[in-house]
Amino acid sequence: MAEAFSTSTPKAQHVRPRVVPLRSSTRNTHAPPSPYSPPRGDRTVFLPVAQQPKLLDRVRAAIRPRHYSLRTEDTYLHWIQRFLLFHGQRHPAEMGAKEIGQFLSALAVDHRVSASTQNQALNAILFVYRHVLDLNPGWIDNLVRAKQPHRLPVVLRKHKGKALLETLEGVHWLMGHLLYGAGLRLMECLRLRVKDIDFSANHLVVREGKGNKDRITMLPLAVKAPLVAHLARVRALHQHDLATASAVYICPTLCTGNILTHPNNGAGNGCFPRPRCPSIRGLGNTGAIICTRPSCNAQSAPPRGKLA
Repeated sequence: MAEAFSTSTPKAQHVRPRVVPLRSSTRNTHAPPSPYSPPRGDRTVFLPVAQQPKLLDRVRAAIRPRHYSLRTEDTYLHWIQRFLLFHGQRHPAEMGAKEIGQFLSALAVDHRVSASTQNQALNAILFVYRHVLDLNPGWIDNLVRAKQPHRLPVVLRKHKGKALLETLEGVHWLMGHLLYGAGLRLMECLRLRVKDIDFSANHLVVREGKGNKDRITMLPLAVKAPLVAHLARVRALHQHDLATASAVYICPTLCTGNILTHPNNGAGNGCFPRPRCPSIRGLGNTGAIICTRPSCNAQSAPPRGKLA
């Protein structure tokens, strides 16, 4: 049997496919073999040429092992796409410091972006050169970054903060008091889980905060009683979802059989469930969000192991 081979060089797509003759037992030995075609009685096998993955797929493959957040991944892909479209879909290997400077100047002059946004776009472009293309030319270190201005933080006085919180109602009132009293960021509050609240010790456990770090913060006494009543309603909603086979399970890391040992207690559920199904993003073997609601058609394949 002929051995298959693959080519991974950049010029592989322009090379003629290799012709491998498979000899037959009924070969005609009287006819001379042609130098351009296989002899008679032989079968011709055209081996496919290996295609390299697209640039954005290579960027994702370089980001995922580094455990960057999903928002950072989306932001980097956004700026890389804009950089490529700005220069007419040219490959980054064909461009250099001049093209990067033109793109950053257009962002600052035409689109009037801030200095932090301009540096964010530069970081995304440099990630491609350093970690995707494995290029580190000398001009990368000589690129000029935008100077960020130093601003004084805007701090509300006590009576202004109280007046602002009094305008909120329902779940938004509860979330606003947690943001203000516990010092939570927006996504930290939205991702808060039931099991991370300790009412006896009056503290919260923030999981995978900024920089993928955990921390413990205080639980405001003003929201303790309303939060208990809110979690009772969340538990009733979770039991209804289990009864109707429409529960949503979230597993941010690799799921095994011993992680969700008691799925009916709702301890791993979020404190603030969404009225609609969250956006599904398959994370391969690193986790997934699985929705079993009959009306939801955006389901992702579960990772290895049982979720429930």
